[in-house]
This record gives sequence, structure tokens and C-alpha cells, in this order.
Amino acid sequence: MFYPLIRKALFQLNPERAHEFTFQQLRRITGTPLEFLVRQSVAAKPVNCMGLSFKNPLGLAAGLDKDGECIDALGAMGFGSIEIGTVTPRPQPGNDKPRLFRIVEAEGLINRMGFNNHGVDNLVENVKKSHFGGILGINIGKNKDTPVENGKDDYLICMEKTYSYAGYIAVNISSPNTPGLRSLQYGEALDDLLGAIKTKQAELHQKHHKYVPVAVKIAPDLSHEELIQVADALVRYNIDGVIATNTTLDRKLVAGLNYCEQAGGLSGRPLQSRSTEVIRLLSAELQGRLPIIGVGGIDSLIAAREKLDAGATLIQIYSGFIFKGPGLVKDIVNYL
Repeated sequence: MFYPLIRKALFQLNPERAHEFTFQQLRRITGTPLEFLVRQSVAAKPVNCMGLSFKNPLGLAAGLDKDGECIDALGAMGFGSIEIGTVTPRPQPGNDKPRLFRIVEAEGLINRMGFNNHGVDNLVENVKKSHFGGILGINIGKNKDTPVENGKDDYLICMEKTYSYAGYIAVNISSPNTPGLRSLQYGEALDDLLGAIKTKQAELHQKHHKYVPVAVKIAPDLSHEELIQVADALVRYNIDGVIATNTTLDRKLVAGLNYCEQAGGLSGRPLQSRSTEVIRLLSAELQGRLPIIGVGGIDSLIAAREKLDAGATLIQIYSGFIFKGPGLVKDIVNYL
């Protein structure tokens, strides 16, 4: 009930500074009696997906907690899963600032963060200290200065280091903010990457006596034909799930609004319809052969239900969480 006031204050700050300030406060209250300020009780709505048991179908999408710094505080808000990252093998600062913009009128965000993170070793140490009772996903990517043709090596390094700590691993090949990254969604490059990932997964399964599912996160800007080709590849390589979708480069719905011309990926309400359409097309093509995690513009109970009706098994929020606050988690989970 207090979030509208908190949001008003936070939105006076630069978006990235608001994020940093919020995370500072969340870290400060974690493990203290003040954690009650963010703790919410939500209904149990268990879902089985990718061989895992989720307490409820709503997760936090990757990108908010890149380094796994606030897992417990975010978990206290009622999420059934939290996806941290995107993390890369080596620390990197990301793209130049400013790189995050609010399109308030459209409840959208544009970001060109560029996988800013403190590296996979730091993330693993943070995970070790956390006590989240839900499913923890770890989203992995490649360093900006790693040539695309060597990109799979970065994914394999991250898999090796996170495997024993992850509920599932998400392979991000769809961010528009790392040059050349989206080319990994096509043809021989995709086959090469998926083959290497499955080989590594089998090796790590044997080593750790634990099977950790792998999901691939795709872009909303793929054509229908390209979606069919991606779906076929995911099935052929026995990938465990697909996350649909990442941010979009399409600006049709925000034309003429402040910051609409900024480079980067657009998320939030303007992405809602397209991401749902991608889920529907994927669902028709996959025919249940692997589950879909639906993300993109979920800002209400109805938007969440639309994703599930389109064929998603699980759903995730990010921008909607920024604009609506923790109450959105409770509203969605309790009334799904």
C-alpha cells in the first residue's frame, strides 16, 4: 500500500541510481527484523516444470539482481523462483552511462546495460550465502570482448562454475546490448552452441550426480519462420525449456514518447502483446515437447493469465515489478 509513495520518491532519481539505492536498502535489512517490511505471505500454487517443483508459477526475471546480491530479500516477497544474472565469466562494467531509461507514460523501460556484472565467481559466493527456499535460476552470457565465434566457451565456463548451485541455468543469447550476441539464435551458430551446452550438461550431471535443467532465452523480434527454426533446434538438442522473451528493438508502441529513440532493449507494457504472441506461436510449434517460461510486459493478473493461456507453464516479471511494486507478486500468485 506504501509503494506508490516509495515509487514517487524513487522516480525522482536517475533510474540506475534508484536501483542502486533500493538494493542498498534491501541488503541492509536482509537477515534483520526489518525484513518484515518486504515479506509477504502468498498462496501455495505448486507447479512442476523442467523436472523441478516450483512453489508458485511466478518468478523474477533476470536483469534485476545481476550479481545475486538480494536473493533473500526478493525471495521474501513471494516469488516462486528468482533468476539472477546475466552473469559473465569475467567482471565487466557494461556500456557507458546513461544506459537505463523510464518511459513512464507507457510503463516501459529501455536499457542498454551490456551485461554489467562482477563476474561469475562473485555471483557464486553470493549464492552460497543465500537461503532462498524457491527455485534459483542463473542466467549466463558471454563477455563483450569475447568474439562471437568463441562465445560458447564463455557459456561453458559459466555452466561449470554455477551448475552445482543452480536450480536451472538460463542461456541468454537474445540481449540486444552485446554486439553480435543475437546471431547465436540462428543456424549453425545455434546448433554449435546447443550441442556444446548439452555435452557439458551431461558431463556435469555425471560429475555432480545432479541434473540441472537448461533453458534458452530468445528474442521477441524473431520472425515466425525463425521461431519455428529455433523451436526445432531446441527440441533436437533436448533443451529443457525456453524463456520467451527478452527485450525488443521495436519502438512502434512508444513512438513520440520521451526516450523512445534511445538505443537498447524495450521492456514492460509495450512488449506485452508481442511476447504473448511469441509464446502462442512457440506453443503451437512445440506441442508440449518442452515448457515455455513466459516473460514480457506482465503488469497485472490478467496479463499473467494471458501468458499462461497462450501456453506458458511459468511466468516472470521485471518492469511490471518496478512500476507496480511487490504487491503485484501477491496479486498475481493469489488469484491465478
